[in-house]
Amino acid sequence: MRKIAIALAASLALAGPALAADKVRIGTEGAYPPFNQIDASGKLIGFDIDIANALCAEMKVTCEFVTQDWDGIIPGLLAKKYDAIIASMSITDERKQKVDFTDRYYSNSLSFIRKKGASIEQANLKGKTLGAQRATIAAEHIEKMYGKNVDVKLYDTQENAFLDLEAGRIDVMVVDFGVGYNWLNSDAGKGFEFFGKNADVGDHIGIAIRKGDKELADKFNAAIKAIRASGVYSKINAKYFPFDIY
Repeated sequence: MRKIAIALAASLALAGPALAADKVRIGTEGAYPPFNQIDASGKLIGFDIDIANALCAEMKVTCEFVTQDWDGIIPGLLAKKYDAIIASMSITDERKQKVDFTDRYYSNSLSFIRKKGASIEQANLKGKTLGAQRATIAAEHIEKMYGKNVDVKLYDTQENAFLDLEAGRIDVMVVDFGVGYNWLNSDAGKGFEFFGKNADVGDHIGIAIRKGDKELADKFNAAIKAIRASGVYSKINAKYFPFDIY
């Protein structure tokens, strides 16, 4: 009986890595259209999701998605709730202290949104109320560039930030350009507009993985290059934007 148990344990040990290699668990927010969101049927959709599925197909593994609130998304990775984060996460030095990143899979600049016709200029925001999603590059930019002269309101989700902009509780939204572009082209955003110049903060978006997981990082990097070369990336890009966001 003991020999059978030992043999079974050995076979399971051998099978474990092979089974694990068939699937990659992806953490995402599900509240950041058009990059990741949950549609009316409860399905995860968006640019991040399509890119993740394309990368998994290239790597010959199955994507298993796990939704997680933004504030807890890195702790969830460290707690091994998932293997990687594909959720429009900016590669920053601060985050690099906790996680590793792949190469970028798109780039970003920050845009400014106001109500159409509002007498608000980028050069003079003193006394205005600026909003952004908490723990983002946009929030950091507001604090760094305008924090002493403006009222800053930060939100748990981008959707809640837009709701306050619609309601007039904030004067200006600072947001990732792609997200702002998507919102302005929705019914909710029809009464609003971009203004001023986009802030180029050297923002690159990558896939976060746990420290030291070089094997997974190498697989993702190879897959990113492959879908760029094959045209798969371009097709996904064109589905969401009439311009290249890479």
